[in-house]
Amino acid sequence: MRAITLLDGELNYDAHYPHADAAGRVEVHVLKAGICETDLQLTQGYMSFNGVLGHEFVGIAQSGRFAGRRVVGEINCACGHCSFCQRGVPRHCENRTVIGILNHDGAFADSLFVPEENLHPVPDYISTEHAVFTEPVAAACRILEQADINRDHHVVILGDGRLGNLCAQVISTTKADVLVVGKHDWKMQQLNAIGIQTTMLEDFQPAGAADFVVDCTGSPTGFPLSLQTVRPCGTVILKTTVAAEQPLHLAPVVINEVQVMGSRCGPFTPALQMIADKIVRVESLITAEYPLDQAIQAFRHAEQPDTLKVLLHVSDSV
Repeated sequence: MRAITLLDGELNYDAHYPHADAAGRVEVHVLKAGICETDLQLTQGYMSFNGVLGHEFVGIAQSGRFAGRRVVGEINCACGHCSFCQRGVPRHCENRTVIGILNHDGAFADSLFVPEENLHPVPDYISTEHAVFTEPVAAACRILEQADINRDHHVVILGDGRLGNLCAQVISTTKADVLVVGKHDWKMQQLNAIGIQTTMLEDFQPAGAADFVVDCTGSPTGFPLSLQTVRPCGTVILKTTVAAEQPLHLAPVVINEVQVMGSRCGPFTPALQMIADKIVRVESLITAEYPLDQAIQAFRHAEQPDTLKVLLHVSDSV
């Protein structure tokens, strides 16, 4: 089958990648997949991953209770037996694989194999292009599982890219005062068009007054700026994963008693509902779409500052 692989840091298009069955998992024929910041960081050495990339996808299940239907899939594949699984926290399974990220071939291919319990059917009224955003919208929804944000809070989101935009939309559902800090005027205009406040980084004066700061910068500079922005006893939520080393000056965390919270994968059910109800608008985030055999060019496009989401078109139907 066709696949986009990362081998020793080199991105490749392989027209004859082995189509190996995975016992106990459902084969999903991929329709579309999205390139995200994590994929870009993986090519820079993050997680030292080798294999097929891609974890944001919509495909058609070939077996099981969703056979013949469009599905999206949660990316953490748990063992079901370890202490984390027994405590109901399979996203942190001690033995997990992670689709397209850790010991599990991903979705930038004609097919991938996913545990049936990870799959969620896509309602007919959600387009395939929009359903591709389920995983990153779910990641944004994770913040609301972890933090009690309400209309009395001031929330600053650092970063105007794909994830920053989605986090801003999801957090805005709480009626909190949300401000996005970014570098790109046209990305700011998109956020302004849906009622979200923005300011350019060059004009931003971190006043140490935000109740919550969400780092979506994709840069080592995000955490230090977060600490300048959050109030004493406030919370910094880290969404950024970067391959580069991050020198840390942690005295402000101690002195100001700042809570630092990592935030990763989230719930698919509310994410699908938000997309269906257009509470989260994703259509304007699609910058370009490439066929799978042009994925190398697609990655180069996704790296440019004038992009939001680049999609890969794998198949029309199977």
